[in-house]
Amino acid sequence: MKKYALNEITSTQYICLNSGIQISVFFLSMPRKLAEKAGTDGWIALIIGWAVTVAASLIVIQVMKRYPEGTLFDLLTRYVGKWTGKAAAIFFALYLFYYAYTGLVQAVLLTKAWLLPQTSAFIVMLLLLIPTYVIARNGLRVLGRYAEIVFMISWWIPFVYLLLLRDVNWLNMFPILKEGWMPVFSAVPTTFFSYIGFATTFILYPFLKNKKKASSAIMISNTLTMFGYVFITVICFVYYSPDEIQKYNEPMVSILESIEFKFVERIGVLFIAFFLLIFSLAWIPAIYMGVFCTSWLLGQQDHRNHLRLLWLFTAVGTFFFIPTFNQSDRMNDFLIRVGFGIEYVFPGCLLIYLWMHDRFQWRKNL
Repeated sequence: MKKYALNEITSTQYICLNSGIQISVFFLSMPRKLAEKAGTDGWIALIIGWAVTVAASLIVIQVMKRYPEGTLFDLLTRYVGKWTGKAAAIFFALYLFYYAYTGLVQAVLLTKAWLLPQTSAFIVMLLLLIPTYVIARNGLRVLGRYAEIVFMISWWIPFVYLLLLRDVNWLNMFPILKEGWMPVFSAVPTTFFSYIGFATTFILYPFLKNKKKASSAIMISNTLTMFGYVFITVICFVYYSPDEIQKYNEPMVSILESIEFKFVERIGVLFIAFFLLIFSLAWIPAIYMGVFCTSWLLGQQDHRNHLRLLWLFTAVGTFFFIPTFNQSDRMNDFLIRVGFGIEYVFPGCLLIYLWMHDRFQWRKNL
């Protein structure tokens, strides 16, 4: 019997989860950050980052094929030893909790800035944590269905942004590679924050119903993420001038002020409220998989007690302290560095180790 059969997810749910984890609040400010690094050639950096991410994602899949019925921690326990598996579980739990916390902090700051400026950060955090607990407590299958629903009700968003094309200047994009390749390459590390989250495959893989489609599923999810980022980046680049876009913190929201509907005022506020639903796909799965790690560490099947403790700790901590926008940016910079090591470097090193281990065992048995 499969160890994780109770919470199996479909390939579609996996695609939605993986792509949803990658699309965080950073999505709103990304065009500005790319413009600061590479001007209107920043979209090329997104494609390069996507290619690197696809390669790293496929390496993760190849690693998990060595032990398809277990998570990364089960695999490490089998190949290296139980203490290595436990250390990895602790490290991944801390990483996922930090990833989720940065997403929550950004969501709180965004909500206060655009929607509820007079409401305390503690109350806003509670408003986000309550549905987070309700969804995460029910396990991965419910989380997968939630991701599917969010994706299905979000397909209308790109069509609204297409309305802006009547007022754009395509000459902003030309000439391509105005200053050569160096600015583009300097912007590539910035794009890694747009794609981190695929390492959750180390935990999600044994839950997949059809593991044969894992490679194609992760490529599809990364490609969907890339298309979303490139689409909104190009829209912002052709609407704003190269210098003007750098004046807006969240150009993806500011650009909506030029769209007018007779039946609604301040459409940007409406979009921010809806974006929070999409961005919840970043912190809710991260929180669930974080408490999954701690539950695995203690050999427990029920993750809900760990989830309650984390919920309480986050809520109480927010009552006493909430990072500012500048502190949040520094947290994101640190997350990029840690995430690059965990999601891009570690899988390759692990695959080399497993290959050498299997080859040594094969020669030893000759």
